[in-house]
Amino acid sequence: MSATATPARAPSASARHTGVAVAIDDLQFAWRGGAPLLDIESLAIARGERVFLQGASGSGKSTLLSLLAGVLLPQRGSIRVLDNEITALRAAQRDRFRADHVGFVFQMFNLLPFLSVRENILLACRFSAWRRRHALAYGTLEAEADRLLVALDLDPAQIGTKAVAELSIGQQQRVAAARALIGAPELLIADEPTSALDSDARVAFLGLLFAECWRARTTLVFVSHDAALASLFDRRVRLADINRAARRRGA
Repeated sequence: MSATATPARAPSASARHTGVAVAIDDLQFAWRGGAPLLDIESLAIARGERVFLQGASGSGKSTLLSLLAGVLLPQRGSIRVLDNEITALRAAQRDRFRADHVGFVFQMFNLLPFLSVRENILLACRFSAWRRRHALAYGTLEAEADRLLVALDLDPAQIGTKAVAELSIGQQQRVAAARALIGAPELLIADEPTSALDSDARVAFLGLLFAECWRARTTLVFVSHDAALASLFDRRVRLADINRAARRRGA
């Protein structure tokens, strides 16, 4: 796929799904002893929507993702994710909700080097009975892991039993995506997952990621500072535009 090619577009978010996946209202977050990093009046993301969240380094993108997942809690405001008020859940409830309903693709992938490719992918199902049941709907867990590898343009026969440390960066990225997608989580959060790839590889990866999100009706929140990717998504959200704290700082 050339650098100017774009992934095939699925139907719009409104056609794919109805309802709200993420709703933020009057959110404020600050690190202890510091001025507010995030001050967001409102943000809504539809179920099935693919949103490109753009912001400079240090602007609070990763912090916002941690708030959506319940890893952090705001000092003020409401965060509703998949009809759950995250701020009202106890720590153990937030952990269970995240394991069951949220998939992550991290910038550094966070794969476990001592496990094989298949074992890394299946970790999500080891921690979540909910996602394990959904994955088993397609057969065995191993068969679903292999299906995702094929969907992400990898050959499970060649790499399924390899340690992830033996793979290229691009292959590791796709394994990390397969781990995030297994069990059909309703929300997928991707934090700078293409930063190590060239432009051709970025666009190709996004096409594969979009196809799997469309198949599972998964809402995608994709964070990057690379504005060139924004046109591939349903909507671009510039963090500087919605963050009142950034405007006060003049960022």
